[in-house]
Amino acid sequence: MSRTPRDRTNLAGKRPGKIGRAGKDAPAVEPLNIVHGALPSREVILRFIADHPQKASKRELAKAFGLKGDSRVELKHMLQELEQEGMLQKSRKSLIRPGALPPVTVLDITTRDKDGDLIGRPAEWPEDQGVAPAVAIRQQSPAGRQGKGKAPVAGLGDRILAKIFPAIDRGGPAYTARIIKVIDRRRGAAMGVFRTAPGGGGRLLPIERRGEEMVIDPDFTGGARDGDLVEIEVARLGRFGLPRAKVLSVVGSVGSEKAISMIAIHAHGIPHVFPPAVVAEAEEAKPATMSHREDWRAMPLITIDPADAKDHDDAVHAEPDPSPDNPGGVIVTVAIADVSWYVRPNSPLDREALKRGNSVYFPDRVVPMLPERISNDLCSLKEGVDRPALAVRMSFSGEGRKIGHTFHRIMMKSAAKLSYQQAQAAIDGNPDDKTGPMLEPILKPLWHAYGVMKRGRDRRQPLELDMPERKILLKPDGTVDRVFVPPRLDAHKLIEEMMIQANVCAAETLEKKRQPLVYRIHDGPTLAKQEVLREFLATLGISLAKGGNVRANSFNGILAKAEGTAHQTMVNEMVLRSQSQAIYSPENIGHFGLNLMKYAHFTSPIRRYADLIVHRALVGSLGLGDGGITPDEEAALDDIAAEISTFERRAMAAERETIDRLIAHHLSTRVGEEFSGRVSGVTKSGLFITLPDYGADGFIPISTLGTDYFIYDEAHQALSGERTGLGYRLGDSVTVKLAEAIPLAGALRFEMLSEGREMPTAVRSFHKAGRRERGQVRKKPGTRPPRGRR
Repeated sequence: MSRTPRDRTNLAGKRPGKIGRAGKDAPAVEPLNIVHGALPSREVILRFIADHPQKASKRELAKAFGLKGDSRVELKHMLQELEQEGMLQKSRKSLIRPGALPPVTVLDITTRDKDGDLIGRPAEWPEDQGVAPAVAIRQQSPAGRQGKGKAPVAGLGDRILAKIFPAIDRGGPAYTARIIKVIDRRRGAAMGVFRTAPGGGGRLLPIERRGEEMVIDPDFTGGARDGDLVEIEVARLGRFGLPRAKVLSVVGSVGSEKAISMIAIHAHGIPHVFPPAVVAEAEEAKPATMSHREDWRAMPLITIDPADAKDHDDAVHAEPDPSPDNPGGVIVTVAIADVSWYVRPNSPLDREALKRGNSVYFPDRVVPMLPERISNDLCSLKEGVDRPALAVRMSFSGEGRKIGHTFHRIMMKSAAKLSYQQAQAAIDGNPDDKTGPMLEPILKPLWHAYGVMKRGRDRRQPLELDMPERKILLKPDGTVDRVFVPPRLDAHKLIEEMMIQANVCAAETLEKKRQPLVYRIHDGPTLAKQEVLREFLATLGISLAKGGNVRANSFNGILAKAEGTAHQTMVNEMVLRSQSQAIYSPENIGHFGLNLMKYAHFTSPIRRYADLIVHRALVGSLGLGDGGITPDEEAALDDIAAEISTFERRAMAAERETIDRLIAHHLSTRVGEEFSGRVSGVTKSGLFITLPDYGADGFIPISTLGTDYFIYDEAHQALSGERTGLGYRLGDSVTVKLAEAIPLAGALRFEMLSEGREMPTAVRSFHKAGRRERGQVRKKPGTRPPRGRR
């Protein structure tokens, strides 16, 4: 998020209407009724935060209202109460209204209002927060920018990075925005399913809920056949009748996996075709030289990756520390592909990489951040091939404490390429021809070093959630074969811990050099989420201490109490839901989940732009040669962090939706069949059901649950019948029937076959108390209240 210069305006009311950056960017706002030095009311606090998100930290609030001494303490307590009630939530170092937009946001320009002005919405928006707010885009003239140069101009379909302001006109969009930069210009292409029409030509059925049907004339079908997923361009928009379109390309049948992943790529605006200039730069790249490099080609570094990995960006090595001052200690070396040598700031390769932010992984394909010439060739640490790398040598004591580290720019040669399963089998006593000779000199020292590092990890106690990751195995035709949970091996944990420690070293070194960087930060759970979790755990007889100083090991204690019980999966899910989302930021608040104070992504520059920025910062600050960070990049770190955080969420949403569509397509021929499921979510509208054997999620509307009046109990995460006391709770095992599958939407609808179970006494007490307070019950849609309550 962009840093805002210190505002010298008197916020107590001496210059009403000039709040923010001294009135430069922010629109005038109605002055609040503030008595300087007096504690404001809750309503005034909430209004102030909504109108001035850049002034929403505790410190700025106290300053704005002129609070000192005991008044500041009272303000702190009031803010904590508002957080606990869910009226506020913490975002980095500021407080925001739930559902509010941060001061800098990535927007998609989706439509125009009645006056022709552009309207945008956040590029990513949580599903549980309803409809994303509309934002009116303010186009500025170059003259209005007071000498800053040509103002960025955006159009319909563009993706922009924007500065957000609360709107003054309460009858229009909730926000206005000033364009900082145009991230991506869309060419008006859309996608849909082609359906043939009698007499030639056809119709385009939209794949998005808000899309509209279009007519395709016979001359513009592009060879599409009935049922093909096509990319089209709008040819003509008339005042009457349906729009007309022209088919640009045929993606494939909607029944193929390729088409399903293309839906997600298009829906989220993920760039998937490299421009010619980017491809040309990649193809012209030459292997790195030994300039400013140490020759480490004799060190037996090895890569350990998934069996189907095509790029290898990290290699490891370990040995006992020969220093007599560190008995029982180890030296661990992590070498990472030197992408910064090939991708220089502001080059075509760099601009395209920032535009993508990260690689996106689908079951059948990868949309890479960098062209294959870079990602799979020059920067891939191939076995037996000279490759440039940035390496960190870390020393650990016998107790697992890191006692020192150094960074080096090197030339290396991987001694072996192993899969996780291959390395683990060798350690478990089943080496093959390749791992047999490596067992004693390479693999066993690595596992010994991991054992030492694990002592430090166990002492640190990061959050240890047990959430198995399901994988989809495809058939040769691209359809789903099966869904499975791969085993979690020590080989996975070894690489993970070594990468985490390398990331810590990167952050520590750059901080010591006073070098601006992008951190990977993870805030603790908000007080409001803690309260929801606390109430839920209380129904299981598990306590969570109150207060804002909850640590990761507090949750580990909860998980340990639930382990082996019928509530284990349910508790893990609820703890996961209570957590904040990790993001990138140039401002460090630490990483709550890993229980680390300094953490920066360094180990995957082939697939994450954040890591590339950290590499450049290390090269520049340590004087390791060409490819270092530039002053322009340092000045733009706020915007870069905001962009890549958004692109990460975009990738996660696209991957998740593709899997949902794949599973829905896989099950679409089994409508009417029964399945074993588990209640994975409870809302006022109904139940979310997960099919563990398929990794599929679907919904049961409350109106189909039965004839009883079902009441939603958030604390117990339950829907229970008002008359019978029978209902369903989060984590319940149930039998359901698949009622409907919509593959293009990735949607499944179930019908409940299992009878509800007896609800705990606490739930029934909740119902009685609620009826006394409300004088009525929440009735099932489409039914009448009981006699006497009409």
